[in-house]
Amino acid sequence: MKKILVVEDDMDIHNLIKNVLEKERYDVISAYSGTEALLLIEKKDIDLILLDLMIPGLSGEEIIKKVKNIPIIVISAKISSEDKVNALSIGANDYITKPFDTNELLARIKVQLRLSKKDNNVSLSYKDMILDKNSHTLYIKDKNINLTKTEYIILRQLLLNPKQIITKTKLIQLLNENDKINVETQVCDENSLKVHISNIRKKIKKVTEQQYIESVWGIGFKLYD
Repeated sequence: MKKILVVEDDMDIHNLIKNVLEKERYDVISAYSGTEALLLIEKKDIDLILLDLMIPGLSGEEIIKKVKNIPIIVISAKISSEDKVNALSIGANDYITKPFDTNELLARIKVQLRLSKKDNNVSLSYKDMILDKNSHTLYIKDKNINLTKTEYIILRQLLLNPKQIITKTKLIQLLNENDKINVETQVCDENSLKVHISNIRKKIKKVTEQQYIESVWGIGFKLYD
């Protein structure tokens, strides 16, 4: 049974979410402040977090920055594009504004849990691309491409979210989180990220003329549909 942490201080909304999730046979863990949420995250084996941003104690944004390797869906009354972009840029996986449709919430939860499960598999695939997580090798049309650890991290994030734009901020954050990705200490900025993307494209071009990584001007990168 998947454990979902609900971090929401409004009792009516909290109970609504809890009842909906329990009907779907999720194991619901409740927190009513950021401080309480962080303690539960450290003690419990959480599969997914539903997080309000405006909560007592630590803010939702602070929680997002501290949490590693657990998908986070923000549920917030903050509706501006700036708030959404900020939450996604610092590490949230999805963002829903209040009031929300419970069926949409359940659908988004299933997507994030499926992506999280997919990340535990030995390989990731999209169209004719296969990324082996053990050898850090990319396979395209039976041709193999050896990747550096940095190139692997970038492609892994794109393949985990093949229909989404991955912001430059998100990729830079991943590359600089040494404890999370278990690679040598490194400092990545926007210029070095562009160099890594360019190197990946050059390696792919050696085996196929087809393009796989699309630049989204001013935002980040995604896989071509």
